[in-house]
Amino acid sequence: MFERKHTRMYPEENPRLPARFHGKHRLNRYDDGLEKCIGCELCAWACPADAIFVQGADNTDEARYSPGERYGADYQINYLRCIGCGLCVEACPTRALTMTQEFEIAEDNRRDLIFTKEDLLAPLYHGMEAPPHAMTGTVADYYLGRIGPVDPDSREHDQRSAS
Repeated sequence: MFERKHTRMYPEENPRLPARFHGKHRLNRYDDGLEKCIGCELCAWACPADAIFVQGADNTDEARYSPGERYGADYQINYLRCIGCGLCVEACPTRALTMTQEFEIAEDNRRDLIFTKEDLLAPLYHGMEAPPHAMTGTVADYYLGRIGPVDPDSREHDQRSAS
């Protein structure tokens, strides 16, 4: 009560947020550009506000969007209903869904607060290829963190150390 007041110069200076702040959601990608979302719908089941809609579809050899058998064909988060609890992030088995530090999502139109898959997908960085495309390794390489061209010597080393 007897401390000096500190004026924040928002929006010129962004506030420092805690490291575990729950902001806007993001659908992550692997290093080659394939999506991490496998369309399992666990995030939608875990959401207490029923703010997430996921519809999965099967991958084919001609159109591969994720390394697994399925991918999230339609993904929507309704920020009018989202309470920012983070239970959806905890339920995701592939760490496809995370929450960023971005908090400026206010809109003047209700329809603009329903974010689609295109709004939530992480951008393609240098060296990434937009899906659909073939995998650069085996499914195990993706889930064990060895993404990219598989080195046969390292795979033999991993099999020897596992036995």
